[in-house]
Amino acid sequence: MNTFDSPPLNAYELAFRYRSADAYALAGVTFMVEAGEVVGLVGPNGSGKTTLVHLIFNLIEGKGGSILVNGQDHRAEGVRTEMIYLPSDNVLPEFLTGLEYLQVLAGLYREPGCADEIRIREQFVRFGMAGRAGDLIEDYSHGMQKKLLLISAFLLRRRLTVIDETLNGIDLDALDACKEEFLNMAARGQSVLVCTHDLGLLEEIAHRVLVLRGGRLVADLEVPSVVGNGSQLKLVVRSTLSEAEPP
Repeated sequence: MNTFDSPPLNAYELAFRYRSADAYALAGVTFMVEAGEVVGLVGPNGSGKTTLVHLIFNLIEGKGGSILVNGQDHRAEGVRTEMIYLPSDNVLPEFLTGLEYLQVLAGLYREPGCADEIRIREQFVRFGMAGRAGDLIEDYSHGMQKKLLLISAFLLRRRLTVIDETLNGIDLDALDACKEEFLNMAARGQSVLVCTHDLGLLEEIAHRVLVLRGGRLVADLEVPSVVGNGSQLKLVVRSTLSEAEPP
């Protein structure tokens, strides 16, 4: 199989239940992310969004279903280098400088061009962090650490980028830079899955929005159709959740 002819992400009948829970955190979730798509993942707290992301990256073991990344099982050797995960919590090696962290990632992903100091410093300027590339990560604010994570994804340009609430807490100029970069990524054929509660942001950048409730996928919305009909994505999602059968 030519993996580049396959969707970057294809999930089928995903199921997962935590040991301490009676109900499934995910039950029969099926969806696809095509090349060049920005897809939002939304739902109430506890709906299964982060569990879904953790399954994609094999951080937890599924109880059913399958996940294909570039046409291969997501657990296959080498698949992880085709995707990058930006978590909601800033778990970063604080003993490294921002520059060192990005150069280490470039080595792990075997992208020596991304280790170029000039390119990295340009991104720091773009995200309002001029002169801070050589500072220790422990001296970065919460928002700066989030921007460092985002810079890593924009430099590495993986085929699939998954963002879990990483955009929370960054300043408006950096958010605008992210919006521009998401559009650039889609134009290059890269795919982005954005887990967020910011539906206004998704109206601007997303092609589709997946709506989860109680571990089930209750809607797959085409954002241009929603906006083109004069509706607000927030209102449509809220209506969809209220009409969905309780888990």
